[in-house]
Amino acid sequence: MIRTLIIDDEPLALQQLAAYTAKVPFLELVAQCQSAMEAREIMENEQIDALFVDINMPDVNGMDFVRSLQAPPIVVFTTAYSEYAVEGYKVDAVDYLLKPFSLDDFRRAALRVKKRYELENVVPQAAPAAPLHVESEDDTIFLKTDHRVVRVDINDIRYVVGMAEYLKIHLEGQKPLVVLLSMKKMEERLPSYFLRIHRSYIVNMKKVVEVTKNRIVMDADTYLPVGDIYKEALSAYLADKYLGR
Repeated sequence: MIRTLIIDDEPLALQQLAAYTAKVPFLELVAQCQSAMEAREIMENEQIDALFVDINMPDVNGMDFVRSLQAPPIVVFTTAYSEYAVEGYKVDAVDYLLKPFSLDDFRRAALRVKKRYELENVVPQAAPAAPLHVESEDDTIFLKTDHRVVRVDINDIRYVVGMAEYLKIHLEGQKPLVVLLSMKKMEERLPSYFLRIHRSYIVNMKKVVEVTKNRIVMDADTYLPVGDIYKEALSAYLADKYLGR
């Protein structure tokens, strides 16, 4: 099931979105919100895979809200104004629904969400034992960023954020690096204590402070979501390391 959040400041439009979502068997409606602020609170505590969000809302509009998210879920924009369509695709939305839209229109958008979800959430297969894909015995890799190649100590990597075709690599005591690389390629180059916990996150488990049901705490200001299909692998890793009764 694709865990879905819908946002629209108009109660009737929100009601229609909820009704349409209920008619699509692979969508699970987690919550419905009338503002971006309300949606942000939900997303801090719930795993959200897809977002159907109205652009024209008071305070913070839907476009700005999505841009503000560190790792946005799969997005479909809804609005009554067609001029926003191009802007919608600039923020990597999978579809754009022009109001008033029908159930068939909504289903077509939902199928695009499903296709993107399946591409980004392929369950990782167990790989045969092999040497680490590092550039030398001192556990370093070389990454290209800003037209230069930078040598990075793997142990300095705290976590990696996927941003469409780019990755943002957060390092200990250094500025993040933005590189043109896929999550899959990065996973292949990292040792076993780096875990994929979400379609958009890889974490260095040696840097983790705390693990809760739906998120990982890296520090007082950094909380990373745990995707449903990655929970089993995370649980297995923790069980192997756990020293309790």
